Amino acid sequence: MPPQLRDAFTLAYKTDMSDATNPSLDPLAAERCMGLQREASPWLNEEIAQRMHSRLKWMTQPPKRWAHWLPRWGGMRSHGALKDLLADANGRNNVQTYLSGSLEATQPQASWLLAAWAKLRGSDVHWQATDQPLDMVWANMVLHLQAQPVLLLQQWLGMLRVNGMLMFSALGPDTLRELRHVYAQMGWAQPTHLFTDMHDWGDMLVQCGFAEPVMDMETLTVTYTSLDKLVADLRECGRNLSVARTPHCKGRGWNAQLLAALQAHLPRDDQGNFTLSIEIIYGHALRPEPKAKMSPQTHVSLEDMQHMLRKSKV
Repeated sequence: MPPQLRDAFTLAYKTDMSDATNPSLDPLAAERCMGLQREASPWLNEEIAQRMHSRLKWMTQPPKRWAHWLPRWGGMRSHGALKDLLADANGRNNVQTYLSGSLEATQPQASWLLAAWAKLRGSDVHWQATDQPLDMVWANMVLHLQAQPVLLLQQWLGMLRVNGMLMFSALGPDTLRELRHVYAQMGWAQPTHLFTDMHDWGDMLVQCGFAEPVMDMETLTVTYTSLDKLVADLRECGRNLSVARTPHCKGRGWNAQLLAALQAHLPRDDQGNFTLSIEIIYGHALRPEPKAKMSPQTHVSLEDMQHMLRKSKV
């Protein structure tokens, strides 16, 4: 990857988080990718959503009112499992799913899928500032596809009640490092845009007003016996959204050249299977109590001071 692009990427996230952008990501391409008509959510997103379920233990109380952001991308099957996990003793669950305008018009057209999705989902709505605040916003594999993620983080913050929790996942910078190495060896433009480091996500959460951010990551190693299956999986799970990608369409000659390069340069495990690394970043954070505005002189009654002291000891 060109050093100047990496420097610009780092600078964009370090200098002014309030207007942070990912200069390596083509926002229109990302919007088209998430808006593709699919018979099912990408398998990787479904897998990561299942792994996120174990992180619900961080919540002191199960959410009574929560939102799943872009569930058709984040995982339709896992959406149903999440509703079951968070249902109350009577099986009730007050969940709503939120869609961006561009995605709302691109629901899959297969009638059986629409019927299944209608059964799984809550109501698909746009968030309004007058809506009742939520206990949780759940966003799986969405943030790394945002050219201006701070704007989305700020929107999620506004949806939460005080002490409400954001839970999210995203791809990390070591994702597909083997594929990047192959492309670099061949002198090709990089196969993906740059993915944000978990420390930068933590900084952005704080800049946006979240409190107590907790970040962690894991690296998955996916193995393939067939390069055709590997390439098909890459296409299912996303597209090359880099602004530096080759702009023109590629034909059969390119596909043969790609397979030959992968055959020659992609690493293999002890059984001879091709391997790819996927770095997954998990994060959660709370909406804090609003900070009191302090004037140069502040008057506090003795009764109020005693009340605050008693509250701090509870």
